Amino acid sequence: MPDPLKVAIIGLGHLHPRSYMLHFQAMDSLRVVAVSDSSEPLRAGFARDFGARPYASWQDLLAAESIDLAYLFLPHDECPPAAIACAEKGVHVVVEKPVAHTSGGAREVVEACRRHEVLFSTPYVWRYHPVCREMKKIVDSGVLGRIVGCEGRCAAGGVHRYIEGGAAWMLQRAKSGGGPMYNLGVHWIDLYRWLLSSEISAVVGRNVHVNRDYDIEDNSFAICTFANGATLSLDISYTVPDSYPFGRDLYLAIRGTEGCLNFAPAFEGARQTLFVCSNDTRFGGAPRKTIQFELENTPGYSGSLGREYVAEIAGDVLQRRSPQIGGDDAIRALEVVEAIYRSAETGSMVELP
Repeated sequence: MPDPLKVAIIGLGHLHPRSYMLHFQAMDSLRVVAVSDSSEPLRAGFARDFGARPYASWQDLLAAESIDLAYLFLPHDECPPAAIACAEKGVHVVVEKPVAHTSGGAREVVEACRRHEVLFSTPYVWRYHPVCREMKKIVDSGVLGRIVGCEGRCAAGGVHRYIEGGAAWMLQRAKSGGGPMYNLGVHWIDLYRWLLSSEISAVVGRNVHVNRDYDIEDNSFAICTFANGATLSLDISYTVPDSYPFGRDLYLAIRGTEGCLNFAPAFEGARQTLFVCSNDTRFGGAPRKTIQFELENTPGYSGSLGREYVAEIAGDVLQRRSPQIGGDDAIRALEVVEAIYRSAETGSMVELP
């Protein structure tokens, strides 16, 4: 068995690094050996709890360590220079979505990784959800007919969780790029691009500010038109009530000329349900189906989705495979978000190339 890949965690002022450690610790193919963050308490606590060598900066870490793979959880505007420096050192790179605060920054990262022939990926882990994979099979089978309309709702909040989680930079547009469409909406943008095997060609957007203490919107809405003619309605928000179960209101739906499906993910829970309805003769005498899924209860970021993603990336590095989610996916998601922002600012539809 080959030696485990030596992993560095770059950036700790984020909600996810500690939950990712549960995945890393569960795998013989990975070993986190170093961590960097400018906050001494954050890096000291992480080093104490997980046995990683602490560094005050990613520059110091890269100078001192021989690393195979780096996971970056820096503020979005700080990710590009760190990711590019990793690529120049021959270090494979996973950058927490959305990779940068601009599509231009994401493109620079992707081009550097290609130039230096290192892996690049970003964790759009919803592609790994068993229900989403079943949704794609159903769409690809044609039993829904021509896809007409889709819905995606992701409300997660409120903004206090970023302050309490040491990631207050998420509420600063100069650092994060923007509000929930940058942080959460990119998940659904990527997922629907994958589900429909089509690109978003035009958007109409509207951003709503409820909490005026911050310069980001906390609600973002968009109507996205795909090249195949389908329309996606997005409702992305930081204003779900604290009393909402597990603080997440999630919903996915697809409607075609011959059928429809819908899925309300249970953010914390193993039981998941997909409803499918179709006039297609392949559904025979059972035009309506409720499909039950029992997911493994896996600790760590996004549960079994995150675990499978981390394991697949390790395999990609070891076997020199191209990752399922690559540079073009990262760039396109941000291009769509930027178009939504331009539309919200101008009040007009924005077309994408």
